[in-house]
Amino acid sequence: MAGTGVFSEIIDGDAFKYYADGEWKKSSSGKAVSIVNPTTRKTQYKVQACTQEEVNKVMETAKAAQKLWAKTPLWKRAELLHKAAAILKEHKAPIAEALIKEIAKPAKDAVTEVVRSGDLVSYCAEEGVRILGEGAFLVSDSFPGNERTKYCLTSKIPLGVVLAIPPFNYPVNLAVSKIAPALIAGNSLVLKPPTQGAVACLHMVHCFHLAGFPKGLINCITGKGSEIGDFLTMHPGVNCISFTGGDTGIAISKKAGMIPLQMELGGKDACIVLEDADLDLVAANIVKGGFSYSGQRCTAVKVVLVMESIADTLVEKVKSKVAKLRVGPPEDDCDITPVVSESSANFIEGLVIDAKEKGATFCQEYKREGNLIWPLLLDHVRPDMRIAWEEPFGPVLPVIRIGSVEEGIHHCNASNFGLQGCVFTKDINKAMLISDAMETGTVQINSAPARGPDHFPFQGIKDSGIGSQGITNSINMMTKVKSTVINLPTPSYTMG
Repeated sequence: MAGTGVFSEIIDGDAFKYYADGEWKKSSSGKAVSIVNPTTRKTQYKVQACTQEEVNKVMETAKAAQKLWAKTPLWKRAELLHKAAAILKEHKAPIAEALIKEIAKPAKDAVTEVVRSGDLVSYCAEEGVRILGEGAFLVSDSFPGNERTKYCLTSKIPLGVVLAIPPFNYPVNLAVSKIAPALIAGNSLVLKPPTQGAVACLHMVHCFHLAGFPKGLINCITGKGSEIGDFLTMHPGVNCISFTGGDTGIAISKKAGMIPLQMELGGKDACIVLEDADLDLVAANIVKGGFSYSGQRCTAVKVVLVMESIADTLVEKVKSKVAKLRVGPPEDDCDITPVVSESSANFIEGLVIDAKEKGATFCQEYKREGNLIWPLLLDHVRPDMRIAWEEPFGPVLPVIRIGSVEEGIHHCNASNFGLQGCVFTKDINKAMLISDAMETGTVQINSAPARGPDHFPFQGIKDSGIGSQGITNSINMMTKVKSTVINLPTPSYTMG
């Protein structure tokens, strides 16, 4: 169970502690933040409501710890990361339990997230040793007008203190995707977990604690975003922010100042289906891409743009597969589980009501019990409906019938989002032309959008984000180039 066994020291009474300077602590505020179970809609856990003064102390210790960590050999950093990865995978059960109860993640998927996270940490350790162990050597006479009187040596050095803010839907995996690159690169880390998912994050952090990382290097601050959110993101002690979430990231980017930002802020991932597509393959990917984890994924299929001539056939195939989806509690490993909160469910319902009022065809009856929304396919959706543009983050998927490929591309590119998209066709030449025309960070050909494998580049354009993720890109993003130039008194050339 969560908070027991090796994790017993991270909880005090009914509230989980926060982690700072290598210790589990209670906040001086004496207050706690409640975490509501999406399934029962009752308080499941409580975490500390940390104060701004506690944030200040964490930043001080993180800065001091980073100076020492930067002097730790690469192989030693990697060794500790491998150890943390093994501990994380060893204790997957209690972390998965927290994911089930905090964010209603289906049981099997919850375990998979933890194991995947351990694999990510190990891969990052190996990749970091390789790419950070290399530098560059430049000579001056390669540029016109220069003799060989200067040797330039370049290497990658850490930024300092990295602030990591993961989202609720993958709180462990998207936390370690920030933590591991930061640590292997020589940075220290302050983690602000989402409220829903905070307890899973605290258990994950304890695995790093058990691995033996130096005090103050890794810190985890919990609390209300309204009280410490801006204070964290605008803190002068922060040297880099890696954020995954919604449009809060846009506000952060405007306030953060002159520091590197890595942001993934959601998407309205379009699925363009051509007339020659394998419709059984398309239907399977639409259901998997649109409804897994109840559609609460940035890379979920958010809108289907299908050629009119094949739309009826495709819709029928998707409907038959949707009918087979199991709906219920995450403990039963159902396909469709409650969405994360009542406010999320209300937002989704608002999109559904708007579509109904404007004449969309409901392929299933709309049904909701509390936070649990049954999967819904909406056909004959038009551009004047909110669901055509807004990200539902729920198990509701719109189908827009198009008369040409150009119409589909235009709809995709008219979105303020640009995370991923996909195209289904047997013509690779058409697929490549459409991919080049789609204004998204990634285009999947004959498969639903997806983040991963975790070493693949992952990025969005427009309101979908800044920079690029993926293990290698994250390591590079969390470093800066340092040059040392050796000046010679006379030109020096190798023996000819």
